[in-house]
Amino acid sequence: MSVKVRKRNGAWWVFICYHGRRKAKRVGTREAAERVKREIEARLALGDLQILAEKKSVTFTEYANRWLREHAEVHCKPSTAASYRQLLRLYVTPEFGTTRVDEVSRDRVKEFLSRLVSAGKLSRNTIRLVLCTLRVIFNHAIDDGLVGQNPAARLGRFTKTERPQFQATALTHGEAELLLDAAKEICPEYYPLFLTALRAGLRRGEVVSLKWGDIQFGESEDDKNRYILVQRNHAEGQFTTPKSRKSRRVDLSKELRRTLLKVRDKRLLDAFLKGQASIAGDLVFPSKVGTVLNPANLIHYHFLPTVEKAGLRRIRFHDLRHTFGSLLIQQGASLAYVKEQMGHSSIQITVDTYGHLIPGADIAWVDKLDSETSRQLSATQAQPGESIGDDGFPEVIENAGEPRRT
Repeated sequence: MSVKVRKRNGAWWVFICYHGRRKAKRVGTREAAERVKREIEARLALGDLQILAEKKSVTFTEYANRWLREHAEVHCKPSTAASYRQLLRLYVTPEFGTTRVDEVSRDRVKEFLSRLVSAGKLSRNTIRLVLCTLRVIFNHAIDDGLVGQNPAARLGRFTKTERPQFQATALTHGEAELLLDAAKEICPEYYPLFLTALRAGLRRGEVVSLKWGDIQFGESEDDKNRYILVQRNHAEGQFTTPKSRKSRRVDLSKELRRTLLKVRDKRLLDAFLKGQASIAGDLVFPSKVGTVLNPANLIHYHFLPTVEKAGLRRIRFHDLRHTFGSLLIQQGASLAYVKEQMGHSSIQITVDTYGHLIPGADIAWVDKLDSETSRQLSATQAQPGESIGDDGFPEVIENAGEPRRT
């Protein structure tokens, strides 16, 4: 009988050999491996051979479904679990579904990624998410002792594609006004919702889950203590936290404050007539029957017709959020302020997403360098006997006008 601890491929393993039967188990650290070794030696000495029992191998489909059920649906947000499920159904399971988990090789994963890239149909981000799905599943398979290493680890370089990465589309200030004017004309009941998306940069799930108790109107327009507290999102038919998993305060503009106050006053009157004391827990933008508004219906029946009426290019509802961030930057807001208003997890996301939307907007800064460091040429013409030197200033030529003596 022998139980040995060894390091292989950057990980610590416990190798067991008992009367010709062999088994290896991956353990995290050396200290943990030594502790497991002592425990295994004690159990084998007592005749407990359960550690040597072969585990039943499972196919990738079986293990992926179990991972979705026991991990993704329990620990991830509903939208994230739904994304995993879709990526598995469309791309991963058709490739690896019937293969045993421990037989998925690194070379096969590379070939799979290469085919996705060469097909040219998927964006780099989609391929990256496919790889992430594979990687996280095999990480759990390692913890469960089904595989010794992750065949999808450190393969990011294989996700590069010729398709350009998506860049946010934003409306100009004039285009945003055209959109709002069109909303007033064809769907005035949704004008406050579109204005909220444009002036507060809320995601569509955050807009439809907004409640009156989330809005601090302040005592007047001049009161700076006016904001929207974004603390919930609506996805996959249920309320959840915002994307960043934390609430944020979005400053309430004067125009948006006036618009929402008109809607609130009307709702308060309706509630009073029904004997309702408060509307703090009511949705700001409910459906006609009082339930959570369906974003798909909102976009299909109201948003897209409004965009067409305004004579604008076809945009997404999410582009209203991009417009909010872009216009803030163009108005001179700091990136730190924009980050906090939009709820980005890091300022790098703000720079990467919105930096390209304002090409040349800060060219005046480099022009100022010229005015500070460069001397301007005099408007006075050079007088006879003067010429312009290399330093940009007139220089006197002695004996100008006289014959040059040789």
